This record gives sequence, structure tokens and C-alpha cells, in this order.
Amino acid sequence: MSNWALNTLLAGQVVVAAVYLSHMLRLRHAWLHSAYVAGGQPTVETGANENQPATKEIPHAATPSLPKDKQALAFSILVAARNEAATLPQLLHDIGQQQAIAGGFEVIVVDDHSTDATAAIVREATRRVPFPLRLLQLAAESGGGRTGKKAAVEAAVRVARAPWVLLTDADCRVPVGWVRAYAELLEQHPDTQFISGPVLLTGSGWLATLQGLELAGLVGVGAASVGVSQPTMCNGANLAYARVAFYAVEGFRGNEAIPSGDDEFLLHKLHKVYPTGIRFLRDARAIVSTAAQPTLRQLLWQRVRWASKWRHYQAAAPQRLAVLVLLANLTFPVGAALWLAGAQYSWLAPLAWALKLAADVLLLRPVLRFLGRPGWLAWVPVLQLAYAPYAVATGLLGLRGGYEWKGRSVK
Repeated sequence: MSNWALNTLLAGQVVVAAVYLSHMLRLRHAWLHSAYVAGGQPTVETGANENQPATKEIPHAATPSLPKDKQALAFSILVAARNEAATLPQLLHDIGQQQAIAGGFEVIVVDDHSTDATAAIVREATRRVPFPLRLLQLAAESGGGRTGKKAAVEAAVRVARAPWVLLTDADCRVPVGWVRAYAELLEQHPDTQFISGPVLLTGSGWLATLQGLELAGLVGVGAASVGVSQPTMCNGANLAYARVAFYAVEGFRGNEAIPSGDDEFLLHKLHKVYPTGIRFLRDARAIVSTAAQPTLRQLLWQRVRWASKWRHYQAAAPQRLAVLVLLANLTFPVGAALWLAGAQYSWLAPLAWALKLAADVLLLRPVLRFLGRPGWLAWVPVLQLAYAPYAVATGLLGLRGGYEWKGRSVK
């Protein structure tokens, strides 16, 4: 390859890194100034944009109202569970410790064909927990023999008794102020239709730390993207939405055959209909925690599951972001290769990497402070070195579509 071509490629790396830095600075500003703030004191309205179209009119038939006997509850907490006998008791304990809210809440656990004691644990818990608790077994409730989280969520939404559903996973832990934080947001912003909440990965060791750092970045980007009215991502382990909004966009219709994406596909659909009704709950009381994957193999399968939905995105914002992030993460390996190839302006390679590193540090610093993990910032350079091959591998495997998860082989 000619020296001119090598230098052109290096210059391209710098341009990509500069564009990435500009975008991360924009997202940092949105995180600091546009997200809902703890304690019920919003700054700039999340999702508000005077140039956006007005919320679409939804036919009455698509938004059924609740009968009078179902209006007492504020939230129906939905938990899809498959083989979670070891973790579900801790979650039920946490929910039992929630601070009181007007209207109260119920909990619906959907057993997704578990082969362990998940169902038995829920049945036993119904006799002692201080809140209404119901068990649904997916084989009986889905009617068509469907499996997976989308089928579980649909079954629970159909029988939920509250106007709002609040979702978490059976292997998560929730703080005592979790439900109240959501309730307070809705009191101050009654036009809200969908709320994305923060998730923190826990665990010890380098693998858990790198996973936690990666997820912190996703949380920050997802929250800030809501702040700039271009929602890209959220996490099904911590989110809430109005039941009428779920029915207004026909739930998971159109992506029901895709195993993953019970969170982000719904986010994108709801944003089209309710462009000013999407919010992120930046409140420490709402941080849901879950354990990091214990092995590299399990981590890979989880990330492949996440990546498998990318090719099905229809919204432009997450597609553009995914491409930009991939190109930015290639600046280090590509720049290093061009340096070794003898490019005349080889100093452009470390410049590109420095811009990329600065962008990530600037975005992650306030996010990690919010999550209570400021020390993770020192691991950013390590994650940078590992992320390029990791992202390419999970991306390619995700395009293939097959993975293993919770004892199932998904294609």
C-alpha cells in the first residue's frame, strides 16, 4: 500500500475519533442537564423539543381503560423468570422492603418453563410476602406454546391490574426506594409513557469490572440519547411503561419472532407515537443491580444475545450510533497496524486513540459518579484495548443470530 494511502487511512481514523468525541460531548451535556434529577427537580425536560411533531392521536379501541376495581394499584411489577430459584427469593425480599406509595403495587412472576424450583418458591412466597403476588406459568398462559421474555411479558401485561407496569429481572436486586422513585417521576410528569432506569453490574475481579464499565457506558449513552430526543437503548432489567401505551403500539408485534429486544424495540416504537413521553430516571434510589457474568463464555453469549437484535433496528438513531461506536473502537487496532506498516504521519494513530479515550472518559466520569463506581474510570484504557476484537466478535456472531441462553439454544 502506498504511503499516501496509509496516511489517508490514518487521517480518516482521526476524523472518526473527532466525530465520536463530538457526539460523546453532546451526550455528556445531555446526561448532566437533560435527565430527570433525583429528588423530583427536573432541569431541561427530557425528550422535549419544540420542533417535534405533536403526540399522535391513538384510537380509543387501542387504549383500553382499566375497570374501576383495577384502578387502586399504581404499579404491576412484572418479573419473567426461568430457572431462577437461587436468585428470586432475594428479589422478592427486596420488593417486600419497598417504601410505601399511594395506590400500592402487585407483583406478577411469570415462570418461563423452568426446570428448577422457581414456581414452588413463588407459590410458597404468596403466603408470607406483604404484597399481592401472583404466579403465571407460561405454558398455560401463552396459549401458543411460546417461550422467552416477550411471551412472558405479554402474558403478564394481559392480567396486570395497574395502569403502569414496572419490569425487572429475577436475578436482580432493587433498592428500597425503587418503586417510589418511579412514582415521583410520574407525579411530576404525568405525560410520561415510558421510563428507562439505571442498571449496575456487581461482582469482583477484572472481568466483572470491565463488564460493569461497559454497561455503565451503555446506561450513560442510553440516558443521554433520551435527553436529546433520539432514544437508542435501554435495559429490560429496569424500565416501566403505561399499559395503554403498550397496547397503542401493539406491544411486540412486528418483532415477536426476535428473541431479544423486549426493551429497545418497544422503546423505539413508543418514541414514534409519544415523542415527548420518554424519560430516563436518573435517581440513585432507582439503580437496579445484577451480577456480572462469571465466565468469558457466558459473557460472550449474553453480548451475542444483545447484538442479535441490532440488524433488526428500524429507527435511524441506534443504527447510526452502532456504526459510529464500531468505527471508533477500531481506531486503536487499525491505527497500530498502519503505524507498523510505516505510514509517514504515524503520529496520527496515537492522536486518534487519544481522542477516542478522552471521549469515553468525559462521558463515563459523571455516569460512574452517579453509579457510585468512580474508581472504574482507571480501567477505561484497559477496556479500550480489549473492546475492538470483542465488539467485532460479538457483532459478527450476533449477525449470525444463534446463541445459548438459560439452557436454551436460540436461533
